[in-house]
Amino acid sequence: MPTALPPGCELIGGRWTAPELAQHLQPWTDPGLRPDLLLVLAATRTAEVEGISAAGATAESRRYTAIADAELLLNGPSHRPCWPLPPLPAGVSPALISWVAVQHLELIPQVATLGLPQSPPFPHLRMESPDLGPSACLSGGRAMALTRVRNLWERGYRLGSALRRPLVLAECVPGGTTTAQAVLQGLGLPVEDLVSGSALHPPVRLKQQLVAQGLAAAGLPALVDPMALVAAVGDPFQALAAGVVLGALKARQPVMLAGGSQMLAVIALAFRGCDVGERAALARLLTLGTTAWLAGERLDASNQALSSPALPRLLGRLEAHCQVPLLALACGLHFDTSRHHQLQAYEQGHVKEGVGAGGLALLAQLRGVSLERLQHDCDQAMDALLGSVP
Repeated sequence: MPTALPPGCELIGGRWTAPELAQHLQPWTDPGLRPDLLLVLAATRTAEVEGISAAGATAESRRYTAIADAELLLNGPSHRPCWPLPPLPAGVSPALISWVAVQHLELIPQVATLGLPQSPPFPHLRMESPDLGPSACLSGGRAMALTRVRNLWERGYRLGSALRRPLVLAECVPGGTTTAQAVLQGLGLPVEDLVSGSALHPPVRLKQQLVAQGLAAAGLPALVDPMALVAAVGDPFQALAAGVVLGALKARQPVMLAGGSQMLAVIALAFRGCDVGERAALARLLTLGTTAWLAGERLDASNQALSSPALPRLLGRLEAHCQVPLLALACGLHFDTSRHHQLQAYEQGHVKEGVGAGGLALLAQLRGVSLERLQHDCDQAMDALLGSVP
């Protein structure tokens, strides 16, 4: 393991020497560079399929998960929100971790909204008309109009091209791991059994069925245009984020994609959307930052002991497909000793990632915040959150 990483952080797949790692992470360890933070909230009706997501215990509650998470990130756990956090099967929103990390990093989050059913009660970047609403369920093969995807992709490209500092890109898209799987498979990657989800036991079979239905209905060619693919089986976040990443390539600014499979789908779209000769340069600007819970998750429920973690294998297949190395890191945060069962639920797999939690905690560690401090402050934040509930 390269010695450049903070305690508890782990390299996911790949082989990087300590000097290579230090060079790649220099923008994220430099105290003189304060990154921008963009959280994208988006909605897809894929999230309303029964059993597909645990980002809210019911389809109705998942319609306001994104707004509730953003309120927690922006205003903190002591604030009485307009949209309370939706009930979860267990645990608490990863936005709590994100808020703790943001306080240490002194970042000012910018929030972009796409297709939300409600109007957010906080300042936000409106990237398109709210009348467009959520994208359709991917199973129909017609998730969005192609013109909508092109407009979002171009808006994202303009955002990325205007960057003057490194960017942390985060998301909250209930149902987004399923659209991510659809996009990855649509690009030709064999990932049917490697994409996680928000549930303790992700509904692998259900995801496979929906993706197969959507891709069959779309009838896409083998060498598909990335925008056409997103229009068929994707979600609005993917269109905007892929444009941001390609714009960052033009601006030569590093991007930390804070998340898991949804961010790998964005990377895959960006690679398909740029010239082959530019892929190595793009890869040098990208870092995937996630949680230890997601990085270590095994999806083979029938044989957990013999199966290997899914995310490193998913990353490896994307690297082989694009023929470039990608840096992916897991932060060292754990909650084994937490005072709160809502945080201990992360150790049991009930909650794993979201709202940029892994990438932001990783960035805090890279900038000198100790694991003990992060763990303590998450417990304190949970105290405040419980105290704010009427």
